[in-house]
Amino acid sequence: MKKFFYSCRRFRIPFVVLCFAIIVGCGSHLGRGESTALPELQAGSPEGYLPSKMLPNSRVLLPPPPKEGSAAFVLDEAYSRKSLALHDTPAWTMAMLDADLTFPNVAATYSCALNAPVTERDTPHLYKLLGRALTDALDSTKAAKEHYQRPRPFLLNKAPICTPEESERLEKSGSYPSGHNAVSTVWALILVEISPEQTNAILARGQAFGVSRMICNVHWYSDTLQGRYMGSYTAASLHADNQFLEDLKTAKAELEAARARGLKATRDCKAEAAAMDLQQSLFR
Repeated sequence: MKKFFYSCRRFRIPFVVLCFAIIVGCGSHLGRGESTALPELQAGSPEGYLPSKMLPNSRVLLPPPPKEGSAAFVLDEAYSRKSLALHDTPAWTMAMLDADLTFPNVAATYSCALNAPVTERDTPHLYKLLGRALTDALDSTKAAKEHYQRPRPFLLNKAPICTPEESERLEKSGSYPSGHNAVSTVWALILVEISPEQTNAILARGQAFGVSRMICNVHWYSDTLQGRYMGSYTAASLHADNQFLEDLKTAKAELEAARARGLKATRDCKAEAAAMDLQQSLFR
């Protein structure tokens, strides 16, 4: 096998996720080779767990994105306007950090929620598991992104984005559904299994990570919601993969060992909490 290197309103977990997990059943890892490139996938991203036939297909599973003038699109625009009001606030600062899906940065996303480090040195198995699940989550969004090619909010409202260096790349990438939301959801659901005593903190951080994409002005509200669906479906599918289940056990023991050593979060948790509180103004 080739070696791959790391370079670089609320959660709605639908009942269908449970059904999907049962339908998929328990299978073995078959591999699918290297992932087809997506803008969010960096060169050297790790191979995912799921073979193509077990990967949820967003084109099949999701409805089309809202049409301009529809009630759903009016809601998208309303959330977009509220999101723009958070420019140059702590929520904007966190959104810039959340935008970066490269390792080791993104691995630390749930460090505060877990009250533990997630690093290649301290928790190498968890670190690798998250990388492989990230690839699966992003790949699950690919079919709909390519089919619908929905324009991102900044192309319509002409307002700044939190990562201007990525504007050209994002212009060419469909907005629907949100890959970042798929990643944050699949990670949150995995980490809840690994550390159930932090359930609420983990899910809240997963939600905030996804909302950051609206604040960055690169995703609509409906992109965010449907990205969460794809993350949920991916999490269910992963439980049919034996290698994932083995890695999940190892990662749980590894995290417990890190806590026993007294290792703490590697992010500024006070700043993160303040930014998350500010995010909630979008939903009031």
